[in-house]
Amino acid sequence: MPMALFSIPASVLRLLVVLPLLAGLQQAHAQSGASGLDVEQCALLKQRVLQPGAPVDCPQLQIVRFSYVDFDQVRHDNGEIMVMAAVAPQVKALFDELLKRRFPLAQARLMEHYQGNDDASMAENNTSAFNDRPITGGGAVSLHAYGLAIDINPLQNPFVLRDAQGRLAYSPPAGQAYGKRVAGRPGSSEQIVELIAQHGFLIWGGDWKKPVDYQHFQVSRKLAERMAKMPVPQARQLFESAIVAYRACRSGHGNQPKDRKVCAAADS
Repeated sequence: MPMALFSIPASVLRLLVVLPLLAGLQQAHAQSGASGLDVEQCALLKQRVLQPGAPVDCPQLQIVRFSYVDFDQVRHDNGEIMVMAAVAPQVKALFDELLKRRFPLAQARLMEHYQGNDDASMAENNTSAFNDRPITGGGAVSLHAYGLAIDINPLQNPFVLRDAQGRLAYSPPAGQAYGKRVAGRPGSSEQIVELIAQHGFLIWGGDWKKPVDYQHFQVSRKLAERMAKMPVPQARQLFESAIVAYRACRSGHGNQPKDRKVCAAADS
């Protein structure tokens, strides 16, 4: 007599299909180099960097870990940068591409190592992102306080301000040696403006007139304020849609590609 065939409930079949997919997603997340903040990390952040009334809190922030090469092309596997969780996958992809291109970084440490002191971080030529502080020389909150701005190699890409007498002041001060921009200089931000824009940070401080901030990349303030009010999944979806729109603008939909700054301004 043939063995009886047992029917499997549809709900169980669906579970058998979904479980491997969930496992794959979890594995991909584990390999993404991004991790949320645990209780200890949050407490340390609030002690050293994150102030009451900040536009984002610990659940909205994420640490991205990555490898990079330094200016001697020596590989380091200890790169860390803190960003809004919604943008963490794109930030990880960005730094993976920088490694692939052998674009040098002096170092990348979290701002808690500097007690949130931007001058101290720049003095060590530190690549960083989240820092709960106002904009340099102003009272408005910086896009760094949203985890939606990245500073790359501050020494090679200084912040430059012209005073009333026409004199130039550089931050960090040693950045004066890099005030004259030279095409192709190792670590210079001009080489990666388009790459960083392709990953969602459409605004480059090197395009500004006063001040000029060669190290600085950010999203628009309007987008940052919207994302800060959303749950992480919705904020990520909004950020990704902005990237899609920028890339479509740059491609020109089969016509003549539009200028980078024109496409970036469309999101402002």
